[in-house]
Amino acid sequence: MHPAPRALRGAVAVAIALLATAVACAPQPEEKAAATPSGSAGTACAKGELDTKTAGKLTVATDEPAYAPWFKDDEPANGKGFESAVAYAVARQLGYDRDAVVWQSVPFNKAFAPGEKTFDFDINQVSISAERKKAVDFSSGYYDVRQAVIALKGTKAAKATRIADLAGLKLGAQVGTTSLDYITDVVRPKQEAAVYAKNDQAKSALQNGQVDAIVADLPTAFYITAAEITDAEIVGQFENQGGTPEQFGLVLDKGSALTRCVTRAVDALRKDGTLAGIETQWLSDAVDAPVLK
Repeated sequence: MHPAPRALRGAVAVAIALLATAVACAPQPEEKAAATPSGSAGTACAKGELDTKTAGKLTVATDEPAYAPWFKDDEPANGKGFESAVAYAVARQLGYDRDAVVWQSVPFNKAFAPGEKTFDFDINQVSISAERKKAVDFSSGYYDVRQAVIALKGTKAAKATRIADLAGLKLGAQVGTTSLDYITDVVRPKQEAAVYAKNDQAKSALQNGQVDAIVADLPTAFYITAAEITDAEIVGQFENQGGTPEQFGLVLDKGSALTRCVTRAVDALRKDGTLAGIETQWLSDAVDAPVLK
C-alpha cells in the first residue's frame, strides 16, 4: 500500500485536531456538572498545597471580640472554644499544621457580604441560608443550631419547663427569623408575639420588662446571657421541627476553588466523630440545656 499524499495526511491531521478541540470544548453533561460544587471544578485538594490567599498558609477569619463558648479568653488562635477547635481540626484535615493557620479579624456582617474576601474561610456562627448563598459559598454544616428561650433570672418565665408553660407569656423575637416562627408555630402563645426590627431591640424589651422572654438561636442565647444581659438565663431549647436543621457553615468566597475541599474536610470530621467530640468538650452547656416539649 502506498502512503497517502502529504496534502491528504495534513488534512486528516487538521481534522483530528479540530475534532479534539470540539470535544474538549463540548458542554459538560448536565448530571456531571450538577455534581461539581460551584468554583471547585478540577480542584485536587492536595493536602497542604491548596490555592490559599497566602501560599503555605491557611487564613481563617472571625469577629472581634470572640466570645465563649465559641472561643476562650477572646483569643481565637489558642485552640480553645468550639469554633477555634473546629477551625484547627479543619486545617489539619486540609494538611495545615497549627503554625500554618493565620487568624484575621472580620466583622460578622462583612463575612457574608458581597465582594472578594481576604480570608480562606470564616468561622463565626454564620447560619447557612439561600439568601446568603447568593453572595458567598458555604461548606457543609459543622454545627446544628436550635432555638432557645431567654428570660430574666427569678421570673415566672425562667421557671418554665414545658412549651405549655410559655403559652401565657408575652414573648418577643426579631422579625423574619426562625426564632419568631417557633413562637408562632410551636408555642402558639395566647398573646400576640412582640416583633422587633433588630435583635438589640428585643433584648432591650426583655431588660425593660416589656416582654417576659425572647427567643433566639442557642448560640446567640449563649452570647446574650454571658456577655450582654448577665442577669438573664437560658430557660430551655426547642427540638428541631422536621426538615433540614439550621446549621452553621464555614464562609468562603463565592465560587471559591476551596469550597469543595473545605466541605470534604467538614464531612470527614463529622463522619469520624471529631465534630461530636469537640461539641461535647466545648458546648456541654448547649448539649445539656433542657429541651422544652
